[in-house]
Amino acid sequence: MTDKQVRPGQQYPRQSITLASEAASVPAARQMLRDACTEWGLDQGAAETGVLLMSELVTNAIRHGHSHSVRVIAEQPTPDRLRVTAVDKSRRWMPELHRPAPDASGGRGLLLVDLLSDRWGTDLLPWGKKVWAEIVIKAADQ
Repeated sequence: MTDKQVRPGQQYPRQSITLASEAASVPAARQMLRDACTEWGLDQGAAETGVLLMSELVTNAIRHGHSHSVRVIAEQPTPDRLRVTAVDKSRRWMPELHRPAPDASGGRGLLLVDLLSDRWGTDLLPWGKKVWAEIVIKAADQ
């Protein structure tokens, strides 16, 4: 279910969906973001970068979050930024940037997030955390 409502004091586009904490939810998160970017008139480059970021954040939330569900949020907090967020109910695993060995089969997700985003971070919640990434965007008609 997508939440398209603007909250009091919120003046920017936002969409969110709650998904099962399973690998099959990653494509649904990507599609929600693609649809939001199209609706907001964002350029394809920003949309595709956002989709890659969303994939990594949601995959990490599913793999390490130990939750039954993951909340996925796409928003444009300012006209020139796209923010993607994955929210889970665990405070046990906190994202840390590591440089894996060249022959490691995994562990590159946050490295990709760090390279592709303009900034990223983690916000602790009383019951879990939000892991987010932002990129600078431009309108498709610019």
